[in-house]
Amino acid sequence: MLDKAHASQSFARVFTDDQLSVGLITPLEAYPDSPFPTLKDHRRIAQQAEEAGFASIWLRDVPFYDPNFGDAAQMLDPFVYAGYLAAATETITLGTIGIVLPLREPVSVAKQALSVDRLTGGRFVLGLSTGDRPVEYPAFNVDFDDRGARYREAMELIRTLESEAFPRKTTQRFGTLSGNLDLYPKPVNGRLPIMAVGRSRQPIEWLARNVDAWIWAVDDDRAIREIVDALKTAAGDGAPPAYGYSTFFDLDPNPDAPYQRFYNVVRIGRKALIDRLLHHRDLGVRHIALNLKPSQRSAQSVIEEMGSHVLPALKSAS
Repeated sequence: MLDKAHASQSFARVFTDDQLSVGLITPLEAYPDSPFPTLKDHRRIAQQAEEAGFASIWLRDVPFYDPNFGDAAQMLDPFVYAGYLAAATETITLGTIGIVLPLREPVSVAKQALSVDRLTGGRFVLGLSTGDRPVEYPAFNVDFDDRGARYREAMELIRTLESEAFPRKTTQRFGTLSGNLDLYPKPVNGRLPIMAVGRSRQPIEWLARNVDAWIWAVDDDRAIREIVDALKTAAGDGAPPAYGYSTFFDLDPNPDAPYQRFYNVVRIGRKALIDRLLHHRDLGVRHIALNLKPSQRSAQSVIEEMGSHVLPALKSAS
C-alpha cells in the first residue's frame, strides 16, 4: 500500500485506515431491464455524486458487448471517459475497475493512466483486472490461459515506467527498454496508485506485495476476516493493501427494509445499510463500490438518499 509520504489526498479519500468510504461504478444510472445504459444526464449525475460526498467514481473496461453476459457497462472507453469526467468534476477520485490488462499494451496503459492522473491533478487510481469475459480473448489474439503471467509482467512494466527515469527493462511478452527513452508525464504525487480488481489470477502473497489496494466481490463476514488477515500476514513488515469490495446494489425505498440478497444483488434499506457498512468497516473493509444497474429507483434518487443519510452517518461514526 502507498506509504504516507506518497499517499495522495485522492487515494486517502478512498482508502484510509480505520475508515470506510463508498463509491459508484459507472454507468451512473439504473438500467435493470436492458444491457445498454442511456448515459442521459451522466455529467450532472457525476457532479451530484461528488456533491453528495461519494469518495469515487469507478469506470469499467468492457471492449465488446457479449449477449451471454448481458451488460455493456458504460460503453465508452474508460480512459476517454475518465478524461471527460476529469473536466466535469473537481474533487472526487476517479479510477478504473478495472482495465483488462492482458488485453492491452502496457506502455499505452501507462501513458493513458498518467495522462488522466495529470488531467485530474492526481485524483486517479489505476485499477487492473484480467476481466471476466473469456470470449473477448480470441478477438485480441491473446491466450486466455496466459492471462495471469501476462498480467504480472504488464503491471511490473507499468510500475517501472511510472516510477523510473530512462529505465532499462527486458520483458518476455512486450518490449525492451534500453535506457534511452523516458515516459512522461510522471505521477502528480510521485507515485501512481495501482489497484487489483478481482483475484487477477494472482496469489494473495503477490497481491500483498505489489498493489496499493484490492477490490473484489467478496463481502461475507467470514471471508472478509480471512482476506484481511491473509493480506496482513503476506505483507510482513510492510503495509498491506487496503481491501474493498464491489456489489450490485438496490437501495430499498423503505428505510427499515432488512438486508436481502438476490444472487449477486444486495437490496437493503438505509438503516440496515448503515449498520452493515459500519460492521464491515470494523472487519477491515476500506471501500465499497456500488453498481446501480439493478436498482428499481433512479440513480439520482439513490444518490440523494445516500448523501443525505448514509454517507453522513459513516462520517460521524469515524
